[in-house]
Amino acid sequence: MINEVKFDKNGLIPCIVQEEGSKDVLMLAYMNKESLEYTIKNKLGCYYSRSRKQLWIKGETSGHYQHVKEIYLDCDSDTILLVVKQDGVACHTGSHSCFFRRFDLNGTD
Repeated sequence: MINEVKFDKNGLIPCIVQEEGSKDVLMLAYMNKESLEYTIKNKLGCYYSRSRKQLWIKGETSGHYQHVKEIYLDCDSDTILLVVKQDGVACHTGSHSCFFRRFDLNGTD
């Protein structure tokens, strides 16, 4: 199935990371072919850092690894969904998920 993946012009594909069980969306990252292959082989979340221009294994520094349970490719083959067992928190701020800031839809913000 990896041959079906549509990487963008920079060789990247967005990757949504979802927690097994709770189904919480933990983060959005990017993968290149090498990080996707690493993730499939080792069953650990591995991503491509656009700012550092290098691979990074989630948890390598913090100990908050993402153990990959399932991988999905969307209908257009241009987005990946990882379902993971998260060790500790996913966000570098210490929050469980990177998506903890909510827009005020009442227009007061």
